[in-house]
Amino acid sequence: MEHPRRAKILQAIVEDYVHSREPVGSKALVERHRLPVSSATVRNDMAALEEDGLIVAPHTSSGRIPTDRGYRVFVGQIAALQPLTPAQRRAVQVFLDGAHDIDDAMERTVRLLAQLTHQVAVIQYPVRTGITVRHVELVDVGGGTLLVVLIPTSGRVVQRTVALTAPVAEDALLELRAAVLARVLGQALETVPAAVAELPETVEDPVREAALAVADTVAVLAAASDDQRLVRAGTANLARFSGDFPQSISPVLEALEEQVTLLRLLSEMQQDERGVAVRIGSEQYDDPLAEAAVVATGYGPQDASKVGVVGPTRMDYPTTMASVRAVARYLSKNLGD
Repeated sequence: MEHPRRAKILQAIVEDYVHSREPVGSKALVERHRLPVSSATVRNDMAALEEDGLIVAPHTSSGRIPTDRGYRVFVGQIAALQPLTPAQRRAVQVFLDGAHDIDDAMERTVRLLAQLTHQVAVIQYPVRTGITVRHVELVDVGGGTLLVVLIPTSGRVVQRTVALTAPVAEDALLELRAAVLARVLGQALETVPAAVAELPETVEDPVREAALAVADTVAVLAAASDDQRLVRAGTANLARFSGDFPQSISPVLEALEEQVTLLRLLSEMQQDERGVAVRIGSEQYDDPLAEAAVVATGYGPQDASKVGVVGPTRMDYPTTMASVRAVARYLSKNLGD
């Protein structure tokens, strides 16, 4: 943000709202943060922030709260992540050092991260490299329903049905299967989503709906192998923040249950120069998480596997980002040792 004072006011609004869950007014900002300007000046700056879509007045309140875009700008302003305290570092090291196998390490990691962040913690099992697509089959099971089957070289067959608004002719289905295979056969599982992303644009209108559904399903199935399963902890933490989900907390809970949704999101998140990736609210590609925030990072060789947290957009981003990164680094070290 080009205007330093407005950037500071946005930061103060985010911090106060995250802490209190109450809309923030200009007078409270001046008093709590000892700003060297008048309340009138702060009101003018808040009006400019509101015009830019960074804050909004909820209902008839005189105070303001951050928007998803406001949180994004705030997160972008965090220049460097604060390290954990020495006591926290020692606790993390001792806790993770106590793991006696990979399953225990995964369970300990999510429990620890849920405790540190007070959010839902998720971790992807270490990705096995070298698993590729052996075959994809499309089967018309009648009634406008397709069965999509993916067979990886690991041997575990995964499948899912897709409901279409209209059936697909047999010859068109064979052509669609050939187009899918041309893109994914022999591809590593983690590259499949990108490989099929543009498939719908390469087919004619009569089968474009089917191509879109098949491409999406193949991408989901590639993320659903045993080698990419998730472990989570702290789901009960969401109950404390139920008021932060304007519509309902149910879609978020369902997304946590439906692991492929999170796996796909995690695989698409790109971490920044600070070593973390943050997706906020309506930035999510998937409706179930449109009112949530996800903070994640990679761990292990080439950061191929992901660990992170899911919570409301009203999140303590600096602490959460630092905790996720620190736990991931300790986990990488322990697995490497």
